[in-house]
Amino acid sequence: MATLFTKIIQGEIPSYKVYEDDVVYAFLDINPMQKGHTLVVPKVEVDQLIDLDEKLFDRYMHRVRYVAQILRAKTNCKRVCMVVVGYEMPHAHVHLIPTNSMEDFDMKKIHPATKEELEEMHKLLTT
Repeated sequence: MATLFTKIIQGEIPSYKVYEDDVVYAFLDINPMQKGHTLVVPKVEVDQLIDLDEKLFDRYMHRVRYVAQILRAKTNCKRVCMVVVGYEMPHAHVHLIPTNSMEDFDMKKIHPATKEELEEMHKLLTT
């Protein structure tokens, strides 16, 4: 059965896409820690990042870096935190979270994003 992320990639579930190519699909997290919190998902449905074959893993991480650079440039943040958790979804992914201080990286700051917040960030990141 397809994961939630596969359904997003296939367009069955709407998302705010930030970047897409043949390897990854990157989109805004609807429960962000900070504005611009983005998930970068391999198009190949695999449970853990370490299960990607080496060549695909390298290509994937190259794209993660590219999306992180977009986030840093467009949000003018000091750092983009990169997090791999692995328990919340059986489809590998990396969280990219724009931050300006350690206080910005706080699980207590996770919140349901408003449609306006998502649309604002989507416009900022894709123009």
